[in-house]
Amino acid sequence: MLRQSTLSNGIRVITDSSDTAESVSLGIWVSVGARYETAENNGISHCLEHMAFKGTTTRSAFQISKEIEDVGGIINAYTGKNVTAYYLRVLKEHQALGLDIITDIVQNSVMDKNELAKEQGVIIQEINMQNDTPDDLVFDYFSETAYPNQPLGRAILGTVDTVRQITGEKLLDYMHTQYTTNRLIVSASGAVNHDDFVSACEKKLTKISTHTMPDAEPAHYQGGEKRVIKPHEQVNLVLGFESFSYEHPDHDTANLLAAILGGGMSSRLFQEIREKRGLVYSIYAYDSAETDTGTFGIYAGTGEKEVSELMPVLCDELVKLPDTITEEEINRAKARVRSALLMRAENISSHAESNALDLIVHHRIRSKEERIERVNQITKEDLARVAKTILAGKPTLSALGPIQHVMPYEEVINRLK
Repeated sequence: MLRQSTLSNGIRVITDSSDTAESVSLGIWVSVGARYETAENNGISHCLEHMAFKGTTTRSAFQISKEIEDVGGIINAYTGKNVTAYYLRVLKEHQALGLDIITDIVQNSVMDKNELAKEQGVIIQEINMQNDTPDDLVFDYFSETAYPNQPLGRAILGTVDTVRQITGEKLLDYMHTQYTTNRLIVSASGAVNHDDFVSACEKKLTKISTHTMPDAEPAHYQGGEKRVIKPHEQVNLVLGFESFSYEHPDHDTANLLAAILGGGMSSRLFQEIREKRGLVYSIYAYDSAETDTGTFGIYAGTGEKEVSELMPVLCDELVKLPDTITEEEINRAKARVRSALLMRAENISSHAESNALDLIVHHRIRSKEERIERVNQITKEDLARVAKTILAGKPTLSALGPIQHVMPYEEVINRLK
């Protein structure tokens, strides 16, 4: 049963209770991420997420992990462009402990300088690891090319230089100014009683600032290309276009279009480029939405020589897409989307996250029935129209590896016409 309340300080609380669950998944989702950073403090949201686990005024870093693991619980966090999340899962009898820990780390973190020095080293290793992972790095190149010189185009991890400039004082100031009551959502799913949980949150969450901060800087898609030569065995590339925001009426259609084009082993790109021609190991399409923009893209990993054949085939598949979509493909893609929603709904951790993100992005919680119905209403004409709209935009191309045979950018533009 889904219920929602607002605490006296403005923090929103969502519960999704289940009579059969033996555990509870709960967490705090903050609508702040890399898009709220400047060029100078890029990476501070992610660093703050790491440091929140490194000690509070009442617990050491070891005590935080020990208390959770002593009761068999799991605790974790993540940082995105627009959100930072702290969440855990425990058996129902340990719900009070879980809430105490999660509220402790977002209110009472001390940002000890010795812990920070160690964690900066860990994050720098994470940056270096990503720099050594071409199928991750090529997406960072894509973002900075599609959205240059703006927060949306910068890496969530930051750079080695910006991470080294972060101090404990800067972290505390960022937390106190950005983690405000109107940006915090507490979400719980599973064996949880709404009224009791809200009452506990009211008592625990007393130190969050009630002031209001401005929204993230608006995104401005520009497109273009970035090519980086590296001595890899494979070429990794992303070709994409501006798409739609979460709230745009064509967002669901773009998502379904990506499923048709490259959403599984039966999709067009997988069948034509991998199965029939053997040109790639991996290829897929995706649609990624933001609050005010989005990107529709195709990722491919291929060989140095194979890329010269891959690019024309890929462009041709995009050109013919709007006029050749079949009802069979539409029904298959709708089944994939529908099953993903229903399978996700069976996981209480997914429930807690989905409810919180829905409230952040859509300002309300959408039922799975509503989501499925929106997808079911999409027609072949809708898909063709959206495909033409997206593909008419300026492309963004990022390529990494032995890229000498990657099609020139102007030729890509002409081929897509």
